[in-house]
Amino acid sequence: MRSAFWRVLGLASCLAVANFLAPPAPAQEKDKVFKLGIVTFTSGPGAESFGTPGWNAAKRLIEAFNRGGELPAPYDKIGFGGRKVEVSVIDESGGTTKQVQELRNAFDRDNFDAIIGYISSSNCLAAAPVAEEMKKLLILFDCGTPRIFEDREYQYVFRNSSHATMDNVAIVRYLQKRKIKLATAAGINPDYAYGRDNWKDFIQSLQKVLGTKTGSELWPKFGAGQYGTEISALLQTNPSIIHTSLWGGDLQAFILQAAPRGLFKNRLVAIMAGDHVLHPLGKRMPEGVIIGARGVGGPFAKQSALNDWLVASTQKHEPGVLPSQAHYRMTQSVLGLKSAVEKAMAANGNKRPTTEQIAAALRGLEWDTPSGKIKMALGNGHQAIQANAIGVTKWDQKLNRMIVTDVEVFAAECVNPPAGIKSEDWIAQGFPGAKCD
Repeated sequence: MRSAFWRVLGLASCLAVANFLAPPAPAQEKDKVFKLGIVTFTSGPGAESFGTPGWNAAKRLIEAFNRGGELPAPYDKIGFGGRKVEVSVIDESGGTTKQVQELRNAFDRDNFDAIIGYISSSNCLAAAPVAEEMKKLLILFDCGTPRIFEDREYQYVFRNSSHATMDNVAIVRYLQKRKIKLATAAGINPDYAYGRDNWKDFIQSLQKVLGTKTGSELWPKFGAGQYGTEISALLQTNPSIIHTSLWGGDLQAFILQAAPRGLFKNRLVAIMAGDHVLHPLGKRMPEGVIIGARGVGGPFAKQSALNDWLVASTQKHEPGVLPSQAHYRMTQSVLGLKSAVEKAMAANGNKRPTTEQIAAALRGLEWDTPSGKIKMALGNGHQAIQANAIGVTKWDQKLNRMIVTDVEVFAAECVNPPAGIKSEDWIAQGFPGAKCD
C-alpha cells in the first residue's frame, strides 16, 4: 500500500488534472460543452484499488474523446457528438449524507449534465432516489448491490455494469462445470450489506447446485486490517472452500496474513471480483485461487481494438500496470453515455439533447466495450448485464506476473437473472430462464 504522503500527492495530482480538464465555459459556448462529473474515492481505503484507477480511466478517455479520432469507431467522433466534454472529480468519501448533498450541489450549483459514480453500494442506494427526484441523469458504474433496480423503478438512473449477483453465480457455475465436489463452504466477508449479500448469493447458489453444507460465517468489519482470529477459525474448521468478498487493502491484508499460515493449501479459496489485487501483490498472491473480475476484463479481457487502446493508454500513464476492473467498468460506463448522447442527437436533428432524450436513448441500449458487449436488459432497460469470466491464479515466469488459467466465460444470460425476477428469488427457484451453454 502507498504511504500517506504518496496518497496525498496522488490526490493533489488528480484534482489538478480535474481543474485543467474542466475550465468554466463562457455562457455563449455552453451549448457546445457537455459537463460530466465523476464521483469516486480519491481519499480513504477505497481510493487506491478502485477510486484512483476509475478516475484515471475516465479522464484519459475524455481527453482522447476531446482530441478525436483516437478510439476505434464508433467512438472516434470528437467529444460527445462533436461537443467537447468538461470532466471533474468529486470525492466519494465522507458517508451517504455528504454524498447526497454533493450530488445536489453538482446538479443545482455546478450544473453538471450527468454524473457517473459510486463504488459504495450505500452511496448508490442513497444517491439514486435523489437524482430521480431532481430529474437528473445519474449513471452508477461500480456498486454491487442488486437492490437498486430490483426494489424500485427509475427514469433518470442507470447502471452501465452488472451487479454482484453475477460474480457469485459465476463462481458456482465454474465449480459445477469443473465437476468439483465440496462438502462444506465457509465465508469471510465484510460486515455490511455488500459482504452479506455476496455470501448469501454464493452459499444459496452453492447449496442449490452442489448441495454443499454451510461452515463458518465470519464477519470482520470493513477496514479491519487484522485477520488473525478469522484465519485461525478457518484453519480449525477446515472447510472445502472459502469464499470472500473482501476487497482493496482489506483483501491484500487478508492474503498476506493467510498465505504464510497455509490457508491456501489443500483447500479452495474463491475471491469474487478480486483481479485488482494481482498486480500489487505480484508473486505474493497464492497460486490456485479461483478469481473473477465482474466481467470479461482485466486478466480475462479478449483482444480487440478497444481493449488494445485501454491497455496501451493505461500502461502509458501507469507504467507496468494492466487495467483492472475499475478501469473497465468506468470505461464501459463512459462509452455507454457517449453512445446514448450521440444516439439522442441523431434522433434530434443533431441538436443538443435533453436529459429525457438521453435517458430514452440509454434505456435498453447495447454497446461494445473493452470487456465485451453491454446490454441494458434489466430494470426496464436501466440495469446492464454482461458476460463474466472465472479462472485460477498461476504465476507466469516468462511474463513475470500472476495470470489466470483454466478460464471459463459465462454468457450474460447464464449468470444474471432474467427481467422481472429478483436475484434472490431467481437463485431460490433454481435459476429459471438461465441460458447456459
